Amino acid sequence: MRTQLRCIALAAALALPAAGAHAIEYRSVAEPAILYDSPSDKGKRLFIIAPGTPLEVVVSLEKWTKVRDAGGSINWIERRTLSDKRTVMVTSARAVARQRPAADAPVAFESAKDVVLEVTGNANEGWLPVRHKDGASGFVRVTEVWGL
Repeated sequence: MRTQLRCIALAAALALPAAGAHAIEYRSVAEPAILYDSPSDKGKRLFIIAPGTPLEVVVSLEKWTKVRDAGGSINWIERRTLSDKRTVMVTSARAVARQRPAADAPVAFESAKDVVLEVTGNANEGWLPVRHKDGASGFVRVTEVWGL
């Protein structure tokens, strides 16, 4: 019985770090950057990505990071061009930001598809606090943006 309890306790202790290892990490582009097809500046240059664009981190190496964009494309970017600043991209045709995190709250501003918004806090009950580049702030539904 005692051996069984030890095995259960050990399995539980090992499972906790493993559960956190699968957390999705997002970063934003700090400056105009080139996306490559391989982790090398000798690789094929695919296109330039705009500052503020959110990217999902797939793999991190010393100098390079493999990333996925909102469209699902997977490419490589120089690690130094990524920022810890959090942004999201509007994925719905039109995202309505509210003054409070409620569907009946007054409208703070509206954003079209592919607009990048700065994340200003944590998502709570399906709402995310954001700021538009013009300074307007509000809450958008998490289902209307990508990058969380």
